[in-house]
Amino acid sequence: MAEHIDLAEYLFRRLYQVGVRGIHGVPGDYNLTALDYVAPAGLEWVGNCNELNAGYAADGYARVKGIGAVVTAFGVGELSAINAIGGAYAEMAPVVHIVGTPSTSIQNSGACMHHSLGDGNFRIFAEMAAKVTVAQASLTSAHTAPSEIDRVLRQCLLQSRPVYVELPTDLVSAKIPASLLSTPISTSIPPNDEGFEDAEVDLIISKIYAAKQPFIIVDGFTSRYGPGVAALANELVRVTGFPCSTTPFGKGIIDETLPNFHGVYAGIAGKQVYMPWAQSCDLVLRLGPLNSDVNTFGFTTIPDPKVTITFHRDSVEVGSADNGGHYKNLHIKGLLQKILDRLDVSRVPKLDPYPDLGCPRRQLRALEATDPEGTIDQNTFYQRVSTFFREGDIVLSETGTPSVGGRDFVLPKHTQLINSSIWLSIGYMLGATQGVALAQRELIADGGRKGRTILFEGDGSLQMTVQEISTMIRNRLDVTIFVLNNDGYTIERWIHGMEASYNDVAPWRYLKAADFFGAPQDDKEYKISTHRAATWGELERLLADSEVQDGKGFKMIEVIMTKEDAPESLKKLVQTVQKRNSGVLDAKVEGDKITAKAAAQ
Repeated sequence: MAEHIDLAEYLFRRLYQVGVRGIHGVPGDYNLTALDYVAPAGLEWVGNCNELNAGYAADGYARVKGIGAVVTAFGVGELSAINAIGGAYAEMAPVVHIVGTPSTSIQNSGACMHHSLGDGNFRIFAEMAAKVTVAQASLTSAHTAPSEIDRVLRQCLLQSRPVYVELPTDLVSAKIPASLLSTPISTSIPPNDEGFEDAEVDLIISKIYAAKQPFIIVDGFTSRYGPGVAALANELVRVTGFPCSTTPFGKGIIDETLPNFHGVYAGIAGKQVYMPWAQSCDLVLRLGPLNSDVNTFGFTTIPDPKVTITFHRDSVEVGSADNGGHYKNLHIKGLLQKILDRLDVSRVPKLDPYPDLGCPRRQLRALEATDPEGTIDQNTFYQRVSTFFREGDIVLSETGTPSVGGRDFVLPKHTQLINSSIWLSIGYMLGATQGVALAQRELIADGGRKGRTILFEGDGSLQMTVQEISTMIRNRLDVTIFVLNNDGYTIERWIHGMEASYNDVAPWRYLKAADFFGAPQDDKEYKISTHRAATWGELERLLADSEVQDGKGFKMIEVIMTKEDAPESLKKLVQTVQKRNSGVLDAKVEGDKITAKAAAQ
């Protein structure tokens, strides 16, 4: 190896070292010379249709690989991507946003440059980015740049949130010592204070032993707290045998074949028996919480803090402020591991009788046969289509009716579900699917579990980011897309304006999209197939088709549904939100805790 390397090479080789293999983004005059270093670093340049989609794709890639990267140009490019970066921040996706900027001399001179606001202020966009990233690095010196790069990459991995790197054009080829690459970026977590940790473990275990009606709720941030935490959560559910549910955001983290798994806890939008039972529990173990209104069904699934033990990444809350405490500087991984190590299974309470909270697999088997000529309905579609899934699949459900309905998916083991439960940027999932498919291809090439990338996308959402179909095809990614064509924004119709024209979308010919976006003709290695299902019989024949099942190439299945049809849980949730907004539902905010005092009848 040469004694010195260029700074851009250092940056991209560091990204390779931490697990990135594909770089998303859009070329621009302020980042072009930096892009010359992507391929030599062993990375694949994806190339997206616009910066927003590139940000979405990097986010999806990061949720599978553990870190992703997107490159944009200064000003117009980075602002186009900032919506995606905001979503990655809100939902804890570790994305490295690299921005090619004007040279340091131009910035220092305050020149009136293109892509700027023309006021000589070259810091304004970085100031915006600082609001939605956990660490920022303005590379202004070859001497300090390597340590700055290492610092932000470490924070991206440790905090599982986006970071921001400014790479000026005059520093792209700045020389730095190549030997710096030989020192790995440390992502080690300091061990918990043993005496402090022991005391909290003993306290938590004593509450587990004393419980009469325990409950476990696993939320989405559990999988963002570092490698191995989700596996420990699964082990806690398995070993205790306590009834367990996830939130919408947490779906897919827990093995859904476990006998004590009972689906998504839907609060006011779920089964009538479930919410009263959950609210009467004397112990709730809550992992990785996201208290958003959507994720908690209008705040109706947030348990009573007096009986709740809440596991955050670096702290644990045992009870409420007046009958417990918030114990900080305790990383969840070490805490859960020690709880499992010390737990005496013979002393763990067994529920007798075990509550009838429903079994998603049993409910799926109990569905009545469909009428082959019948219209496909939203209420049972998501359960029925679950028979299509298999181990290793990564399933994405777009914001709208697919996201709400997808909470009823019945997932095999080792199946990941990606949805949005707070940012809810319509169109995110199509861009994210491109990133997920790339990440999955890399994992399979490295000997990982084989699986398919499967997207459920509404027709309105598809129109937001449809260009990324071309990126999928150009990069020959294996993707299966179910386009749910219900003639517009059905979720918005249920919220307000059932017949309003602003909830309509143009009636595209969706199955021609692949041709328009450059699908190869008669390519035996990368096949393109499109299908349409307007009845249950047509859909069931497609799902049983071996060519549809193989997941190879690009597949689009248009599923025709009626305009006003929606999952029952969505209808109930909308009613709850409308009552809350009108003052019928008394929601009280206490610090960062929101409790629903009254529920819709």
